[in-house]
Amino acid sequence: MPAAEFPRRLRRAPARTERMAFRQALQLAACGLAGGSAAVLFSAVAVGKPRAGGDADSRLPEPPAWAGRPGPGVWDPNWDRREPLSLVNLRKRNVESGEEEMPSRLDHFKAKATRHIFLIRHSQYHVDASLEKDRTLTPLGREQAELTGLRLASLGLKFNKIVHSSMTRAIETTDIISKHLPGVCRVSTDLLREGAPIEPDPPVSHWKPEAVYYEDGARIEAAFRNYIHRADAKQQEDSYEIFICHANVIRYIVCRALQFPPEGWLRLSLNNGSITHLVVRPDGRVALRTLGDTGFMPPDKISRS
Repeated sequence: MPAAEFPRRLRRAPARTERMAFRQALQLAACGLAGGSAAVLFSAVAVGKPRAGGDADSRLPEPPAWAGRPGPGVWDPNWDRREPLSLVNLRKRNVESGEEEMPSRLDHFKAKATRHIFLIRHSQYHVDASLEKDRTLTPLGREQAELTGLRLASLGLKFNKIVHSSMTRAIETTDIISKHLPGVCRVSTDLLREGAPIEPDPPVSHWKPEAVYYEDGARIEAAFRNYIHRADAKQQEDSYEIFICHANVIRYIVCRALQFPPEGWLRLSLNNGSITHLVVRPDGRVALRTLGDTGFMPPDKISRS
């Protein structure tokens, strides 16, 4: 082997290994989510757009600054910055013994409860209206919301709250669902409004200019950090929270929570009225659960608009 060729092959080998790790991590079967049987499909392709020129084609892009991930295929236990060890001031020592009281101090920051997060996409709405306030639910959309509300009520859970987007279609969906969950408080937020979270990969020709991703992405990332995390250490009982928002927001949140490349958010598909159930354990582990296809929403009531 020529001497000049040896370093080049060494540089390419880690890139191949990283791409293989991504492919293995993203080879998931289609997952039917209740509430419209939303299909969650993860494409098993390497992340990162091709770049021109020699060895650059083999390299993966640097992860965004917010990611903080150890590397491809490696779970970051401190993804929400609430891992107990990261919250302890290691410089603070017991005055008498001079030793750190690590067990008791770690316990003070440890989460004890599990958070159940139900992400619901709004129902079908009039997409042709020029003003956002006029994009109200269609008759089918109102029926979808009724069925989603019935499904949530049938779970028999004590829901803690409903957080919803401030957009018209999300507000109207919340109004209908809330009728089936009396007594559950509602909170409106602009953070969950629809938008373009990050430039998708693979790219799409009809998508948004970079300025849109820059603005929407920061807001949707803020929504993720604000709402998706392990329980507070003071929380004693498991919680059940509903978030009613939009397809792009939910797809991005799912990718971030499962530590999949967020650029792959467009590889997921969500129906109107669908229910995506995230479970955040006290140790920071996250699981995506299906509620089971119980047939509560007939096929003719499912739509993707």
